[in-house]
Amino acid sequence: QVQLVESGGGLVQTGGSLRLSCAASGRTFRSYAMGWFRQAPGKGREFVACSSRSGDDTFYADPVKGRFTISRDNAKSAVYLQMNSLNSEDTAVYYCAAGASIATTEARLYGYWGQGTQVTVSS
Repeated sequence: QVQLVESGGGLVQTGGSLRLSCAASGRTFRSYAMGWFRQAPGKGREFVACSSRSGDDTFYADPVKGRFTISRDNAKSAVYLQMNSLNSEDTAVYYCAAGASIATTEARLYGYWGQGTQVTVSS
């Protein structure tokens, strides 16, 4: 069993930056690929970024490529999402996910989810 707790969300102006953190419990963190997903009001959950178990391989959704960076610290059982050049399209609840055996964009392959953290970008 893995428990995930996100933090770092908040209100930021267009063009600003935020760094989301996700702390994981349990000793199996390094066994899981990790992902970040988001859900905007009235929309479905969408893939944002994911990292392989080692962190060597990362993948990004097209809308965030070049602006967001996913990283992980297996010693601290944590994964991060650095978000730069934020715009209104990035407003959403951001979820951390774990449990996939490989880095994947498929939400259904992640067995564990955090409660989400709200990111609001104002113009």
